[in-house]
Amino acid sequence: MQTALYYLATLATLAVLVVLCLGLYTLLGKSTASLSQKLMRWRVGLQFLAILLIIGFVLINR
Repeated sequence: MQTALYYLATLATLAVLVVLCLGLYTLLGKSTASLSQKLMRWRVGLQFLAILLIIGFVLINR
């Protein structure tokens, strides 16, 4: 179980990084503001998921 949580937390953290970079790229580029807003909302949701997975991993390893 702890190995699965470790890999899921790592994957969620990398997903946050990808969405953050995409959001910043669209913000600085000539895309629509709504796409940038949507990506930033996705980032917040993914950060929440990543934090929950990291907390679960820490609690299991106690």
